[in-house]
Amino acid sequence: MIVLFTDFGASDPYAGQVRARIHELAPAQQVVDLLHEAPDYNAHAGAHLLAAFAPAFPPGAVFMCVVDPGVGTERDGVVVAAGGRRFVGPDNGLLSIVAARNADGKVWRIKWQPENASKTFHGRDIFAVIAALIAKGDFPDDKLEERNKLHVEFDAGDLPRVIYIDHYGNAWTGQRASGVPQGTRVVAAGAEFRHADTFGAVGKGEGFWFGNSVGLVELAINRGSAAEKLGLKVGDAIQLDKPN
Repeated sequence: MIVLFTDFGASDPYAGQVRARIHELAPAQQVVDLLHEAPDYNAHAGAHLLAAFAPAFPPGAVFMCVVDPGVGTERDGVVVAAGGRRFVGPDNGLLSIVAARNADGKVWRIKWQPENASKTFHGRDIFAVIAALIAKGDFPDDKLEERNKLHVEFDAGDLPRVIYIDHYGNAWTGQRASGVPQGTRVVAAGAEFRHADTFGAVGKGEGFWFGNSVGLVELAINRGSAAEKLGLKVGDAIQLDKPN
């Protein structure tokens, strides 16, 4: 299985071009479009999203990850092994949190680049190729060199900021819900959110926070858009007012 996680956008041709390259090299592999609306250019937010999503996928899954505003510069491409899965993408912090949260992490630098590689589309011309080879069992040792660590590493702790706005206008945060007591009040954009387990537990138009399906604190308004009503956006800080 190859899992695609990018900021390419669902309506542009980039994801389709990547899928075509993977199909050319590994036609038997299932390709899952996990997310193509990761926050644009924001490797930090993407890193927290990726770390939250990855555990739900089976061991052996290969993630091709692109949030890469530095494409074509001196930044390296890397392969990371973590949690029984492989991750292929830029060394800009995007893969660093999933690597840090798994004790079995290993890192390889991608030293290979085809002569005709686009300077602005390493996702198609480099990362998709490496991901396809790994997924079909042809680990490309000749194209990689092992490294001790990633060059760019984000803090692997919780991030009390908004990292994603879904199409309902719900605000996902980088704060893992497992460490937040239910009596906690979450404050964001000047509004206060109290805990509820689900949307149906609060009235229409009422805001609340909950532990979402990937274990993150999410801010929502029942049958409304928290982002639109409150002006919430990626990068906004949240405050946790925990009970005494």
